Amino acid sequence: MDKTSMIFGNRMSNSVIKKAQKSQEKNKKKYGDDSHVDYPIAIVDNEYIGEALGVKNILLTEKTGGEDFDIEKGIIVGNIRMGFGHYRISMAIASAARALGYTPYWMDLNSYPHTTCTKLISAQNDLYSLGSRISQRSKLFNRLVWEPMNYEGFRQLSYNATDQKNAELMAPVYRNVPKEVPVVATHVWPAQAALHAGMKYVVNAIPDNWPMALHYAEGSIHTVQTHYAYQGYRIGNGMLKKKVVKPMPADSLLYTGHYIDHELVSNIEADCEARIRRCKDKEPMRFLLTIGGAGAQMEIFAGVLRYLLPYIKAGKAAVYVNVGDYINVWEGLKELIPSMQQFTTEHINNWSDTTAFAEWALGEKITGIHAFCHENIFEAVYCTNLLMRSCDVLVTKPSELAFYPVPKLFIKRVGGHEQWGAVHSAEIGDGTLECQDMEHTIQMLQMFLDDEQYFENMCHNIIRNKEQGIYDGAYKVVELAMSRQVPKSSR
Repeated sequence: MDKTSMIFGNRMSNSVIKKAQKSQEKNKKKYGDDSHVDYPIAIVDNEYIGEALGVKNILLTEKTGGEDFDIEKGIIVGNIRMGFGHYRISMAIASAARALGYTPYWMDLNSYPHTTCTKLISAQNDLYSLGSRISQRSKLFNRLVWEPMNYEGFRQLSYNATDQKNAELMAPVYRNVPKEVPVVATHVWPAQAALHAGMKYVVNAIPDNWPMALHYAEGSIHTVQTHYAYQGYRIGNGMLKKKVVKPMPADSLLYTGHYIDHELVSNIEADCEARIRRCKDKEPMRFLLTIGGAGAQMEIFAGVLRYLLPYIKAGKAAVYVNVGDYINVWEGLKELIPSMQQFTTEHINNWSDTTAFAEWALGEKITGIHAFCHENIFEAVYCTNLLMRSCDVLVTKPSELAFYPVPKLFIKRVGGHEQWGAVHSAEIGDGTLECQDMEHTIQMLQMFLDDEQYFENMCHNIIRNKEQGIYDGAYKVVELAMSRQVPKSSR
C-alpha cells in the first residue's frame, strides 16, 4: 500500500517521494529486508507487569507455543521503547483494557533483535537518546538542531512520507498475528506497520499536544488527548509550512482525553484528599523526581536535590528519586551531593521491595530520600506509576507525564514539542508552567513548600477534571478499538 505519495489527499512532490524511496533502500542495505520471512509467534505472560496489568507478551520465536489469541476479547498494544513515554502510555492502555474485561497483548516492535523492524527502530532510538542528552549539555546544539527538528522537522508531511516508506520494512513482524485482533499503537510506527501488514482495526493513540505529521498513520483512527491537538491534527496546521493542508476526514480523528492507568484514575479522589490532609498536618511534602528515558536530566535533578536538602533535614520535605534504568545517573548524583547519602534509602533492582514501599507509603509518614533504579524496562517505567499515588508533587519534564492526575512541577523540556504539554496542564490547573532554568524551578519549589492554597488548588482541580472525564482517555481508546471489531448488533 502506497502511503507515501498521498497523505490525506495531499499529494507529495516527486522530490519528497524519491527521498522516501532512497531512505528505504538505504535502510534495506543497512538492516536487511525480511519481507519474505515467516516469523512464528508465541504468547506468554509478561513476568513483570503480567500480574499487575494482565499483560501477555507477543514473541517472535522459532518455537511456537503458549496460548492462542483471544479473538473476541484480545487487544494488541503496539509500542516501541523510545524513551519511557510510549511504554508508559502502553501500560495505561493495558490497564484500562484489563479493567474493561479485555486481554492486553504487548507487542514491542523494538524487542525482536533478529528482525529488520527492530534493527531500524533501535538505531533511531539510539540517535534520539543521544540527541536528547547533547541538547541538555549544549545550548547551541539545542537551539540550532534539536529544537528545530522536534518542533518543525517532525511537523512536516514530508517527514511522514519518509516514515511511511520505512514502516513497510516493519510490517513482517505482524505476518502471523490474526488480522481481526484490534491494535492500539502508542507510537506511530506500530500503527503504520500494522496497516502495511493488513491489520483490520488500528487505533493510533497520539501522545503529543503539539500537532506533528510524524504521528499520522492514514487508515487508522487517530486519538488525541486535548482539544488543541484535535484542531491542529484535523487541519494539518503548519504541516506544509505556510500552505493550507487538506484536512483529515472527521471519522479519522477523535478526542478522548488523557491516557491514564485505571489504578490511578479510580483512586484520584482518595489520593488528592490524602495530599491535602498531609499538607494541613504539616507532614513532609513528598516530591517525586522521575528521569526521562533518554537519561538527560541529571544536572537538573542535582539542583533540585541540593535545594531541598535543608528541607529534608528539617522534616519539611521528602523525596522519591526514580532514575529508571540509569544507575549511572544515581551514582552521578551521589558523587555530586555526597551529603545527601545519610538521608538516603536505596531501592535498587528489588521489585518486591519497591512495590511494598509504594503500598506502605500510601498510609505512612515518609521522610528522607528514597532512590529507585531497576534494570528491567517494565519495572523502570512502572515504578513512577506506583510511586505517583503517594507523592504530593511530581517533578518531570513536560512529556507524557504532563497528562497524569497528580500536581506537577515541570522542569526544562527535552525537545520543543514537549512545551505544549506544560501549557495544557497549566490551563487545566494540574501542573505548573515550564521552568526553563534552575532559578524558576526553585521558585516553583518554594511555591509548593510555602503556599498551601497553591498546592491545594491543584488537588481540587484534578478532582474536578476527573468529574469532566478529562482523564478517561485510555478507557475510550480501548472501547473505540473494540467497537471496531464487534458489530453494533452484538454490543
